[in-house]
Amino acid sequence: MPQCAASELHIAVASCGDSLNEWLPCASLGENDIQVWRACTRSGADLNYLRGLLSGDEICRAERFRFAKDRDQFVTSRGLLRILLGSYTGAAPRDIRFEYSAHGKPSPAPDFEDQRVGFNVAHSGEWVVLAFTFGRRIGIDIEKIRHDFDTGQIAERFFSVAERECLRQLPMEQRCDAFFRCWTRKEAFVKATGDGLSLPLSQFDVAFAPGEPAGLMATRPIAAEARHWFMEDLSIHADYAGALVAELRPAELRPPA
Repeated sequence: MPQCAASELHIAVASCGDSLNEWLPCASLGENDIQVWRACTRSGADLNYLRGLLSGDEICRAERFRFAKDRDQFVTSRGLLRILLGSYTGAAPRDIRFEYSAHGKPSPAPDFEDQRVGFNVAHSGEWVVLAFTFGRRIGIDIEKIRHDFDTGQIAERFFSVAERECLRQLPMEQRCDAFFRCWTRKEAFVKATGDGLSLPLSQFDVAFAPGEPAGLMATRPIAAEARHWFMEDLSIHADYAGALVAELRPAELRPPA
């Protein structure tokens, strides 16, 4: 699992192999570690095995999906989440229970709270990504880059004034990729806070211009809140945009702008 230093955090990205027996991890997290796992839903992972790890309510959720690809994606993401959490916490994957925030964000049930493992999951197209850290809030997002819908119209509805202006100033051929960079960074932040749709996407700004490092620039009404978060791009696949956001501890905070 290759590592690179980013701020005070150590980010590691690894791929889940075709055979669960080949990559079943004996994973651990350090104080400043963030580990990201990616899996392709077409990789041939044993869906029957993963389904057998799920709880009754998760199986019911899977069955509500109309299309098989969506069911497989959910089973893959939840099964891998249970395997990895089991490795981090020492619990049997089938025994892990979840609780959900008012906005639907899952976390381990109280009997796992002493482990302080934070996690977040995202999926799009054929890819599932899972992020884990220790004692801090975290959010991850991935989106398949699409050229078949009006990104400008969506940006006008959901992006901040500064972000809309930045997008308009880009050459037309750069706008689609820039839109998805912005969108994934914003979604990762919302997921990290756990506020869901109660935090309007227009109420904060992210950096996303070509060549500009990922970053939370400002939030409203408390601009200083931006200092408390780390943001990083994720390279999952050439046709996808991805972003990771993690809460910073006091010793890691960026100085005021």
